[in-house]
Amino acid sequence: MVLSRRDAVLVFLVFAFTYFFAALVRAVTATLAPTLTAEFELHARDLGLLGGGYFIGFAATQLPLGRWLDAHGPRNVLVGFLGVAAVGCLAFSLASDFTYLLAARVLCGVGLGACLMAPLTGFRRWLSPQMQLRANSWMLMTGSLGMVASTLPVQWLVPRVGWRPVFWVLAALLVVCMVLIALRVPRWSERGAAPAQGSYREVWRHPYFRRMAPVGFFSYGGMLAMQTLWIGPWLVRVAGHEPLESASGLFVINVSMLVAFWSWGLFNPRLAASGWNTDRLITWGMPLSFVAMGAIITAGPAAGAGAWAFFCVTSTFLSLAQPAVGMAFAPALAGRALSAYNLVIFAGVFAVQWGVGLLIDGFERLGLSEVSRFRAALAVFLACSIGAWVFFVRRAPDNPRQ
Repeated sequence: MVLSRRDAVLVFLVFAFTYFFAALVRAVTATLAPTLTAEFELHARDLGLLGGGYFIGFAATQLPLGRWLDAHGPRNVLVGFLGVAAVGCLAFSLASDFTYLLAARVLCGVGLGACLMAPLTGFRRWLSPQMQLRANSWMLMTGSLGMVASTLPVQWLVPRVGWRPVFWVLAALLVVCMVLIALRVPRWSERGAAPAQGSYREVWRHPYFRRMAPVGFFSYGGMLAMQTLWIGPWLVRVAGHEPLESASGLFVINVSMLVAFWSWGLFNPRLAASGWNTDRLITWGMPLSFVAMGAIITAGPAAGAGAWAFFCVTSTFLSLAQPAVGMAFAPALAGRALSAYNLVIFAGVFAVQWGVGLLIDGFERLGLSEVSRFRAALAVFLACSIGAWVFFVRRAPDNPRQ
């Protein structure tokens, strides 16, 4: 059942408010990387595992999450998950060693794993197809705003109050989000939802899902891995920036992402009406991100926030894949389709975050300088992304619902 304009706006704002804080928690490790590295004496592989720990928890819940969303609806599922996230933030603030820190980060990932899938599942039934594309892009814009808040504001707060109280406040704000969702998001049964049908086997075997999976894993997951972790260490350890300057760079990057997602939401319905559907946009847009990454690797220490902003913005073509996958399936299977694709993406985030850390440490044992280690690790990532794009282009289009 399609919501009225007023109800749709209200529900979107509640979900967006929640996703803002989810994105802030997800991205804050990039800003806190120098502080956590010094306090807990972390190696690159530890930092990569810590950043990826969020996505371990996130990925572990995606398959049951899809079933729960289809059966019980976004309202009930998201309230329960946010309670886990609030506990995770409190546990992170109390961590005394790396193991405790990692376990709390995993718990945060578990709790925040529904913050995008819940609204997208609801939008699949509550909004028209054109508005689904717009709402998806503007949800991601809200996430970018959360990432903006994780940069300079956090960098300003930490010297004054410490990093631990930041997580106390985040836990309290997540509780506020739980209350708003319980009060404002409609119950599933109140909108005449159809019963959940189908299985994950149907999702995994779908040719369009398989076509989209590699680019989601390597390219979109890789972009998120860079944005939420490795851009910060690059700016400090390769480009030679101070922590505050690095946070300023991350601020610029995330503002650029915010503008990009706002633009997608504004123009994507018009592009689709003109024949520029998701497949065509990804085919011609993704190579721009390869050019950007190649330039970063070539420039080395000269590649600052501007180069990374260009890479992230050109990678946003892949953000269109998620709603396209959802619309390739019937509404009764949308929660599982979206959650399965989200699992692919965030498995990629974890693999790239930890993999880059392992490569950096591995190249150190081969005697490479720090700058060369980062360059070589990113070159491996770029090769994987190009391979995924080639697979996507060579597979025939097969999304009739698009």
